[in-house]
Amino acid sequence: MRRLPPPAASIALLGLRLTLGLTLALSFTLSTSALAAGASHSPSGFDPFATEGKVAPLPCIRPQISGALGLADIVDLALCNNPQTREAWASARVQAGLVGVAQAPYLPGINATLGSSRNRSRIEDQDANNRTLNSASATVSWLLYDFGAREATLESARQLLAVAVATQDTTRQAVFLAALQSFYQVHALEAALSAAELSEKAARESLAAAEARYRAGSATPADRLQAQTALSQSTLTRIRVDGELKNARGGLANVIGLDASRAVILAPLGATSPPRDFERNIETLIDEARRRRPDLSAAEAQLSAARASVDATRAAHLPSFSLQATPAWQDNAGLTTHSSSIGVAVSIPLFTGFSQTYKVRTAEAQADLRAAQRDRLQLQVALDVWKSYQNLTTATQSMRTTADLLASAEQSERVALGRYRAGVGNILDLLAAQSALASARQQRVQSAFDWNVSRASLAQSVGVLDAAILPALGGEGALPALPLLPSLQTSPSASGNP
Repeated sequence: MRRLPPPAASIALLGLRLTLGLTLALSFTLSTSALAAGASHSPSGFDPFATEGKVAPLPCIRPQISGALGLADIVDLALCNNPQTREAWASARVQAGLVGVAQAPYLPGINATLGSSRNRSRIEDQDANNRTLNSASATVSWLLYDFGAREATLESARQLLAVAVATQDTTRQAVFLAALQSFYQVHALEAALSAAELSEKAARESLAAAEARYRAGSATPADRLQAQTALSQSTLTRIRVDGELKNARGGLANVIGLDASRAVILAPLGATSPPRDFERNIETLIDEARRRRPDLSAAEAQLSAARASVDATRAAHLPSFSLQATPAWQDNAGLTTHSSSIGVAVSIPLFTGFSQTYKVRTAEAQADLRAAQRDRLQLQVALDVWKSYQNLTTATQSMRTTADLLASAEQSERVALGRYRAGVGNILDLLAAQSALASARQQRVQSAFDWNVSRASLAQSVGVLDAAILPALGGEGALPALPLLPSLQTSPSASGNP
C-alpha cells in the first residue's frame, strides 16, 4: 500500500501545477493604409488622390554651365540650382501628402489579422498536452457621419496646400529677383572698375603734366604734390571697387548654386535706355498686386485654413457614426469555429475636462490672428508697390540727368586739362574737373544699376516677375505689355505722379 503524503504536502501537490508551454506565434496586420504607404515608395509614386498634380514641378533639371552667361541663363541656373526652390517644392509636396491623409477617412479602413501558435502544456505526473491554434480575422470600419469634421479637416488641408503652392511661387520670384540683382551688380561694378581705371589714368596724366610744368619752371612743387595726392586717391578707389567686384562675383555664384570661388563669365549687357515718359495709375498697380501677389494669396489661404480648423474643432465634440464588420475564423486543435459581426457604432464624447472648449477658443483666436496678418500684408503690398513705383520713377529721371552730367563733366575735364597743359590754367581747376568727372561716372553707373533693379523690383511688387520680361531687362527688347504694366514703354506725360 502506497504511503500517502502528509496533509500539508497533499494540499501543496494539489495546488501546484507545473505548466511548461512552448508557444510559437505569428501574427500581422495588413491594412489599406499600409498598402498605400508601401506603394508610395514605388518608382511610379502611387498617388490615388492625385494630390501632387497641384504642386508646380521643379523649374528644370540642373543644366551644364558653359560659355558666357546672359541674364536668362543666370535666372535659369538660379531657379534650377538654388536650394531655396527645391526646399519650397519639397514643402509643397509634404502638404500635398497631408491632403491625401485628410481624404483617407472618406474610404473604409480594412485590417486583417492572421495568427498561428503551437502550445505545449504539462501538469505534474501527467502527459504533455500539445495543441495548434490557427486564427484569422478581418475588421472593416467605415466612418459614416461626423457632423462635418471630415469636410472641415480636408478643407483645412487643401487651403494649407494652397499656402504651400503660393509660397513656392513667392520663393521662385525671390530667387528670380536675387539673380537679377546679382547679375546687374556684377555688371555695374565692372563698369565702376572701368570708370575708376579711367580716373586713375587721367590722374596719372595730370601728374605727368604737373611734373612737366615743374621742370619747365612754370609750376610750383605744390602742383606736383596735389597731382600725386589725386593719383593716390584714384588708385585707392580702383582697388576698393576691384574688391567689391570680386565679392559680387562670389555672390552671383552663390545665387546660382555654385561655390563662391567658381568663376562665372557673363555676356555683355545689352544697351538699354529709359523710356521718354513714365507714368502709371498707382491705384491700378496696387489693385493688380493684391490680385497677383503670391504671398497675399498664401495669407488668404492661411485664413481659410484657420476658419476650416475652427469648424473641425467644433465638430470634434459631436457624435460620430461608423459601420463596423468583423468576420473571424479559428482552428483550435481540429475544432473549427466561424464568427462574424456587423453593426453601427456611435461614439459620443461626454466630458473631456473642458479641453474641447479651449481647443475651440484657440482655433478661433488663430483665425483672428490669420485675419490680422492678412490685413497687415494687404497694407504692405500697397506700400511695396508705391515704393517700387517711386524708386523706378526716380531711377528713370536719374538716368536721363546723369547722362547730361557725364557729358558736361567730360567736356569740362578736357577743357581744364588743355588749359593746364597750355599754361593758362591751374592745378586746382584741373583736379576739380577730374574729380567731378570721376563722380559723374560713378553716378552714371549707379543710376543704371538702380534703374535696372527698380524695373525688376516693381514687377516683383506686383507679383508677376517671370521670364516674359527677361528680354527687356537684358536689353534685348521693350518690356511686354503686361496687364499690370500696360504699355510700360510709352506714356502721355512725364510727370511721374499718380
